Amino acid sequence: MKSLKKKRRIQIIAVAVVALTVSTGLIGYAMRDGINFFRAPAQVLAEPPSPNETFRIGGLVEEGSLQRGSGETVRFKVTDGAASIPVAFTGVLPDLFGEGEGMVGTGRYIDGTFVASDILAKHDETYMPKEVIEALKEQGVYQEADAAVPIN
Repeated sequence: MKSLKKKRRIQIIAVAVVALTVSTGLIGYAMRDGINFFRAPAQVLAEPPSPNETFRIGGLVEEGSLQRGSGETVRFKVTDGAASIPVAFTGVLPDLFGEGEGMVGTGRYIDGTFVASDILAKHDETYMPKEVIEALKEQGVYQEADAAVPIN
């Protein structure tokens, strides 16, 4: 009788281990495209990612680089002060997108150009994404915005 209980316990533990392994594998498989790492332009140039890797890039839209074509494709450069990366985006840009403004894009780095599938821009005069601020601080080009003056 004891050996039957022992066998049953070992079977339950073995099934639990297999189920845990399978569920961990399925979660990892499901998340393979859902995790996007953030990189600054200098990091992209230092270690270019593979063309099939999706990641986020952020910085400031370089002054004088914004080119709107006759189609929906917009080209510009994103910079962190140390390096600039050309960006191509097909779609509708956010209303507050512009030169000298902070942005974060999601996409792939293909043949020296970041091909963006999604572009995010700051949502008011003082906001800049946390990752962009950190990257600009590392380069020593970030300047704090002036404090808001209260209206009496």
